[in-house]
Amino acid sequence: MRKRTLWAGASVVGALVVAGAVAVPLVVGSPSAESAPTQGTTVSTPTPSAAPPVPHVGAAALAALPEAQYSAVIGGLMPFDRTVTADTVFRLRGDAPLFGAARTTPVARFAATDFLRQPTTVVGLERDGDWERVLTPARQELPSAAGGTAAAQTSAWVPVASLREVSIPTRRVVISTTDQSVSIVDAAGHVDQRFDAGVGTADTPTPTGVTGYLEQRYVDPAQGTGDHPIQLTSLHSSAADEPYGGHDGGLIGLHWNATTSGAVSHGCVRLDAEAVAAVDALPLGTLVTVE
Repeated sequence: MRKRTLWAGASVVGALVVAGAVAVPLVVGSPSAESAPTQGTTVSTPTPSAAPPVPHVGAAALAALPEAQYSAVIGGLMPFDRTVTADTVFRLRGDAPLFGAARTTPVARFAATDFLRQPTTVVGLERDGDWERVLTPARQELPSAAGGTAAAQTSAWVPVASLREVSIPTRRVVISTTDQSVSIVDAAGHVDQRFDAGVGTADTPTPTGVTGYLEQRYVDPAQGTGDHPIQLTSLHSSAADEPYGGHDGGLIGLHWNATTSGAVSHGCVRLDAEAVAAVDALPLGTLVTVE
């Protein structure tokens, strides 16, 4: 498989919906348990990697690991404070172990299905031997334990053998807190569509200099977003544990609201119906960068 490298630097902060939290549907997911080259084909020899070997993780040990899902806090994950312009989307072949920087002992697991009982979307950024560095939807540390500067995004290493490639996104979402806008950008960096957006206030800012991804989407009229799907990202607030109350882990989303300009939210991004529809048309796993 091709080799990928990608990033450039930054920091973090964020949050979610209308006058309160964007709640996540309380549905508990359950974990699920090439061809040979043709004659005359030139096969390149992979560059030797200095990456450590992948340790064996037995079924019982894997099941005992904490699940890296939206409300989890897992200290062994790696904070991710870079912006990214390209990714590969994977599905899991089954529950998979996640490793921190040392890649010696697993710190968490990805469940094969997410909180909506849908296949978990895995976003890969970097290949290193038998490992893929992926973004996760869990926190590494709570803001209350980090002086209000916790990472809004985390990453981990996962064995390549656990992954099945699905697609390489051709679009990404770029949020500008300065311009108060959301743009859909193609692989060459050209802006396809641009929309006005409401962003976080000074006390509850939208994170900047960080990239997450579209994790899931769902409709919940009880949250004041009508029949417009809430676009849930993998990003979290770095300013407060639960800035809007509830138990959603300080999630950040893009969602419909009647007010689509100004510094008006708890950190989430407020959009009109046309903008929500444009983001909703993008596949899960699409990168979301906040500038």
